[in-house]
Amino acid sequence: MEEGTSMSVTHTNVCDTASCEIRDLLDRLADKWSLLVVEMLGEGQQRFSELHRAIEGISQRMLTLTLRHLERDGLLIRKVHPVVPPRVDYDLTPLGRSLLTIIEPLVSWTRQHREEITNARITYDSKSSTEPSQQTP
Repeated sequence: MEEGTSMSVTHTNVCDTASCEIRDLLDRLADKWSLLVVEMLGEGQQRFSELHRAIEGISQRMLTLTLRHLERDGLLIRKVHPVVPPRVDYDLTPLGRSLLTIIEPLVSWTRQHREEITNARITYDSKSSTEPSQQTP
């Protein structure tokens, strides 16, 4: 190590197990699609195709990945029915249903304030495009 250089614990990627687990789960839930999938499954068991039609803009691949991650985290179950053609249903687990009590108020708030947020974005964007570039702190 060069003279005058030291490495402290605060500058390394040290993460205790509890905070890493919390961060990982919050990253999953805060992604673009997970809460939408949980919300849709709050209406009851659904097939992949039903979810795909209901969630505007999600690709089949992204829906597949999102469902796998939510299943891995114990928030939903995947039921394969032994029929031809194969039928797969998705449903929330009790753990996933408990998440609904938290996200339903957030979804409701978002719907209630969607227009205000859209207007604020338009105002901000119009100001930003007419003002000279400024660096924000």
